[in-house]
Amino acid sequence: MSWLGFLWANLTRRKLRLTVTLLSIVLAFLMFGVLDALRTSIGKAVNLTGADRLITISKVSIIDSFPVSHYEKVRAVQGVADVVHLNWFGGVYKDGKAQIPVFPINVDEFFKVYPEVKITPEEFAKWKSDRQGMVIGQVLADTYQWKVGDRVPIKSSIFRRANGGDSWDFNIVAIYKVENSAGWDNQSAMFHYDYYNESLQFGRDQIGWMTVKVSNPDESEAVAKRIDAVFANSSDETKTATEKAFTKQFMSQLGNIGKILISVVTAVFFVMLLVTANTMAQSVRERTNEIGVLKTLGFSSGSVLRLIVGEALFLTVLGGLIGFALSWLAVTGLAGFMKKYFPVFEVSSETMIIGVVLMVLLGIIAGMWPAVSAMRLKITDALRRG
Repeated sequence: MSWLGFLWANLTRRKLRLTVTLLSIVLAFLMFGVLDALRTSIGKAVNLTGADRLITISKVSIIDSFPVSHYEKVRAVQGVADVVHLNWFGGVYKDGKAQIPVFPINVDEFFKVYPEVKITPEEFAKWKSDRQGMVIGQVLADTYQWKVGDRVPIKSSIFRRANGGDSWDFNIVAIYKVENSAGWDNQSAMFHYDYYNESLQFGRDQIGWMTVKVSNPDESEAVAKRIDAVFANSSDETKTATEKAFTKQFMSQLGNIGKILISVVTAVFFVMLLVTANTMAQSVRERTNEIGVLKTLGFSSGSVLRLIVGEALFLTVLGGLIGFALSWLAVTGLAGFMKKYFPVFEVSSETMIIGVVLMVLLGIIAGMWPAVSAMRLKITDALRRG
């Protein structure tokens, strides 16, 4: 019998115990694969944000607005290439059951600041000429079965029109796609700021925030300081930061997701380690007599040590590989949905390497204590206990 067959024969003596232990390992590595894919996706989303873009918001709060006149002043700041101003519309569709990210924007500047968002020149010209024109992301089109040419009524959960209504009618003129960036998602809708502003019952001539494209990414921090200096000591001071810093700050408001995920995975692996170590200890205890026979037949203490540790390694690697295979299937299945929020959602090669290292380390740790006990066991004591 080969060493591998010998290990498997020993492990399968108690099939129920083996199944429970193997299941705990599989679940641990399944959870690790999925959660680490989420953690790395969040990190990549932050890192992929535009290095040449700044976000300018009200110094008081992200939900506070400031005068649209700020826009022209920011455009005049040294180092600023282009600026687009945006508002949060609070879009609602289907009697409030569907919340949609809708933004009134200055159309002429949007694609200069977000060049990764793509529509054709013909669609752009049509959008500019239609005051009620709206451009939507592919996810919205797929979700609500909207197509170019549809006329869609969307309500605002925040603003009302001058006539007292809360519904705006839009003509879908294009469906945009996003290429290789986390700066803009593919499930938003944008329409003309002028159409929005002129229809308002209250809050006219206000904007929510601005995204600024700088001429030289190396000067981003300097440009941010210049922008804020323009409005210093005014009634509408601003706070400007790089898009990466802004995204990082926004993520931090949700809590330290990376630390939370690591804590959960650590707890799961600790439980798995206890279960595996207990399984190996019970297995060795039940085979005390056999270990004495092996030593009588000439097996060295080192061979016994390698045999026990090998069993633990075989168990953790087998369970770990099954768990990783299931996590890869789960992540692959969720990728289509998660890419609405993250540019990349996958089990990375880094995660795989960490996982393999964990399989080996956990196997050695779980098997070492019972293995050392078996190695030190005297033949006479082993045979007497048997």
